[in-house]
Amino acid sequence: MILADKITELRKKNGWSQEELADKLGVSRQSISKWESAQSVPDMSRILKMSELFGVSTDLLLKDNLELTEDHVLAPVETTEEYGVTRAVSMEEADGFLSFRDQFSGRIAVGVLMCILSPVLLIVLSGLQSGGLLPVKETTAVAIGLIVLLLMVGCAVAIFVMASLKGQQYEYLEKETIDTAYGVDGIVKDRREKYRHSYSLQLVIGIVLCVLSSIPLFLAMLVFGDNDVASAVSVGGILTAVAIGVFLIVRSSIVWDGFKILLQEGDYTPDNKADSGRRDFVAAVYWGSVTALFLAVSFITGRWDRTWIIWPVAGVTYGVVAAITTALRKKG
Repeated sequence: MILADKITELRKKNGWSQEELADKLGVSRQSISKWESAQSVPDMSRILKMSELFGVSTDLLLKDNLELTEDHVLAPVETTEEYGVTRAVSMEEADGFLSFRDQFSGRIAVGVLMCILSPVLLIVLSGLQSGGLLPVKETTAVAIGLIVLLLMVGCAVAIFVMASLKGQQYEYLEKETIDTAYGVDGIVKDRREKYRHSYSLQLVIGIVLCVLSSIPLFLAMLVFGDNDVASAVSVGGILTAVAIGVFLIVRSSIVWDGFKILLQEGDYTPDNKADSGRRDFVAAVYWGSVTALFLAVSFITGRWDRTWIIWPVAGVTYGVVAAITTALRKKG
């Protein structure tokens, strides 16, 4: 009996349709149809998966001289581990995912950069107008600044939405336990090693820029004292330096996390994936609240030159919140 006939018989004996078997193997129904009609042959990773699902040996599946018996269809294996049926990932899927992460990392980083830079013009125009260096009314300066702020934030949101829609096809990699095809892990690790130097360099430069970004403000205070123009310009410089630093951090981290997702390391181990729903909910509530707080305080006080401090504080605090959430989950 050939492999095509064995797949057909084992599938039918277990009461699965072609679509159901396809879901369990992470392939299309058309692939199952081609296997069963002997138009194509599944790769070794799918052979191993079917061996587990059907509860038979790979030899029985691959060797035509071995026949199926009634004993071979009595105890199919639904899962390979405590996390449920794994999702198979082919070489093509892995390569497409890494290409997606590389392509959209820059776009998402630009969106974050635009969000951070969005109030810069408002701050600078307000400072110049207060110092008498801008011959327009205060309302005009504020209006121009707000229009630019909203346009930049709107463009950033559009970038995030487009990236999210494009990335939906790869969501399963971050949420489900995966089983990569033979050779995928080795290639991913090789590409990660080649990217390691670039990742480290971008990360270091980004962090240094964020840490040193406040120096212009302190220098302005020492040289000019309580001067509105100097303060506004220096705050604009701070936000620009932070924006560039965060751009480098976000871009490199998105690419680096792509390797960790495929290798199921760090935050993407099967245990952490099982808890991803709770972490996503906490993150959504936390950052939604921070955004609302930042906008409310900034508009009420009008001190955009100071309220930016909410973001770095929120970033540090989120690490504490995430750690506490994880500890409570494990304790429970």
